[in-house]
Amino acid sequence: MGWLILFGLALAALLALWRFARLAGAPLQLAAAALLFAVAGYAWQGSPTLPGQPAPPNQDVMQPDTAFATERTNLMERFGNEAQWLDFADALHRMGRDQMAVVAIKSGLRKYPRSADLWVGLGNALVTHAGGMISPAAQFAFDRAAAIAPDHPGPPFFLGLAYAQAGQIDKAEAVWRELLARTPADAPWRADLVQRLAVIEQVRVRMNRGAPGR
Repeated sequence: MGWLILFGLALAALLALWRFARLAGAPLQLAAAALLFAVAGYAWQGSPTLPGQPAPPNQDVMQPDTAFATERTNLMERFGNEAQWLDFADALHRMGRDQMAVVAIKSGLRKYPRSADLWVGLGNALVTHAGGMISPAAQFAFDRAAAIAPDHPGPPFFLGLAYAQAGQIDKAEAVWRELLARTPADAPWRADLVQRLAVIEQVRVRMNRGAPGR
């Protein structure tokens, strides 16, 4: 019975990733390989023939989407192979597997090394995994995306977002103002960009009012 339950759970997890995370192709194959690896590990170390006993309630809570996950549909391709790798990484983040999300995007980059979207996704995944800190590796990923696609709004937008989340508002403002200067008036992300710059200005005003001697 233990084996039946184990295989049933593995199949249910795979179906959930296919149905709700919209995985297909290589990302789905990677997820299936990970599940098979987990089953093999249980077969080696587990004891499915022993009687079951109640386990304590699961305290794991699904993590909310990152700002990158919620905003990228306005600036990046929503469909295609590269988008599927990013969807897979988003699903892993929601399950609290941020390191695996980094690994997943690196796997996608091995297949699509000149994908600006995946390089931006890697930068975001590295920042998320580091708890909001922009490491040299994350900075390199954003810079690599910008070098591949200089006119792509994604690299500067999400680099600025990473700066803002890290509290480096001066850097965020500089990157976003440069992007705004070359953003068409009818671009779907322009209003959001203008609003974020306005928020930065409000934050700066409040900081100046609270500074000594003001």
